[in-house]
Amino acid sequence: MSTPIVRLHALVTGASRGIGRAIAQQLAVRGCRVAVHFQKNHAAAEAALAALPGTGHALFAADMADGAAIARLWHEVTAAFGRIDIVVNNAGIYEYHVPLETDYLGWQQAWQRTLAANLLGPANLSHLAANAMAAAGRGRIVNISSRGAFRGEPRAPAYGASKAGLNALSQSLAQALAPHGVYVYCLAPGWVETDMAADHLSGPRGAEILAQHPLGRVATVAEIAATAVFCALDAPAAMTGAILDVNGASYLRT
Repeated sequence: MSTPIVRLHALVTGASRGIGRAIAQQLAVRGCRVAVHFQKNHAAAEAALAALPGTGHALFAADMADGAAIARLWHEVTAAFGRIDIVVNNAGIYEYHVPLETDYLGWQQAWQRTLAANLLGPANLSHLAANAMAAAGRGRIVNISSRGAFRGEPRAPAYGASKAGLNALSQSLAQALAPHGVYVYCLAPGWVETDMAADHLSGPRGAEILAQHPLGRVATVAEIAATAVFCALDAPAAMTGAILDVNGASYLRT
């Protein structure tokens, strides 16, 4: 008698567009039931949901910078889905706050907003997920970081710092959770061909950005999503704690 196939349930934050939408799409193609998180753009989220193959997917709204909202999100998702096997922390913000061009108040606000959304949000959601997954004896958390964690972000230092913190969080969780069958992976993309990046790539800095890339182009959302889905579904346990560079050799580290 064959063992029935258990459908995996995934929560993807920031899934209304860009990388998050592509990850949700590829997870659904692989048979997962997907909780599509968004913050404000309900129309984009509805479109992302409608494009997912399969059934049982659903939308959930929350501000990832608000700890109480994240707790509500987790309660709503688990109430609707029963359990979550995969969490992809993709949602994040990028704000310019050039050190010598930003006043002190603006500097403080940029750091508070960026750390709240990019580091504290994933930390809070990961805590809720880790406890549920450890109790179940299985689960995977995939965090979307950035090459900026390694090369620096001179125009947005809080962004670089938040992603460096996300890397450290991922590796700390990987060590803490491995004995419980919960694995944590982290991706560090560079420039990606998203709607948000389009203006930069076609603007005054476009040639400079492309010159960083030996491929002659930036990464596509499909490439980042494929790597995230590999981590969520296929990566071996021995890879837990890995930070995967997906930047087309635009920044190399040893």
